[in-house]
Amino acid sequence: MGIRIYKPTSAGRRGGSVSDFAECTTPRKNKPEKSLLVPNKKQGGRNNQGVITVRFRGGGHKQMYRLIDFKRNKKDGVAAAVISIEYDPNRSARIALIQYTDGEKAYILAPAGLKAGDQVMSGVTAEARTGNCLPLGRIPLGMTVHNVEMQPGRGGQICRSAGCSATLTNRDGDWAQLTFPSGEIRRIPISCRASLGSLSNPDHMNVSLGKAGRKRWMGRKPHQRGVSQNPVSHPMGGGEGRSKGGRHPCSPTGVLSKGGKTRKKRKPSKSAIVRRRRPGPHYAGS
Repeated sequence: MGIRIYKPTSAGRRGGSVSDFAECTTPRKNKPEKSLLVPNKKQGGRNNQGVITVRFRGGGHKQMYRLIDFKRNKKDGVAAAVISIEYDPNRSARIALIQYTDGEKAYILAPAGLKAGDQVMSGVTAEARTGNCLPLGRIPLGMTVHNVEMQPGRGGQICRSAGCSATLTNRDGDWAQLTFPSGEIRRIPISCRASLGSLSNPDHMNVSLGKAGRKRWMGRKPHQRGVSQNPVSHPMGGGEGRSKGGRHPCSPTGVLSKGGKTRKKRKPSKSAIVRRRRPGPHYAGS
């Protein structure tokens, strides 16, 4: 795993870099399993009525979605062999193609260190090692986990991006306590499952796009500043010539963008948070 920097043959190449895909089994071919592919239709930021609800979306390279097994509960106690580690255009982490003894194949999130030929297993009888999926009640304290469930049987929802992991720090009765990369401490039922290890491709955050075109390949259009728009389009727009805005930075709907809290006050999972994450640098005293 590393970053590849090209010779500056053009302005875009000069500042850009790519992943070296060293952890992938066959990076040049990268032929996914056809039985685990479904079409990924782009919406362009529009809802079912054709109204743009998310701005600056559209275009992008055509992609097929890989069906990922986030639940890991179909074949408990059955070993599966890792066939290959592959690139997935729909997520930052790598994925692993596994095959069970009965011939069924599935995609899972690939942790760092997992390679073709390894064996993985799910269930309460699985060994506590990288790539296996166990309930939090069966995982030794102090181990790093990813793809963590929030509700039993719902599938992993936390720590699914490249390089992410959480640490199992404590257990008390029917609850397990996890410390997340943000510093947040959350309690989760011990019957919830998690996969062991830290996710692959930790250098994803160090990749530099180098040119605006690579962002367009991802389906992201240029983001216009609020002060450069018309008053009908944004609260900070308008004015003769260039202006500083004249008010606190906000969204097109008037929601403050610096320091305003956006989390729902009565969110059901609020009671599971033992310690909130540390505030960002725009807060006073941080």
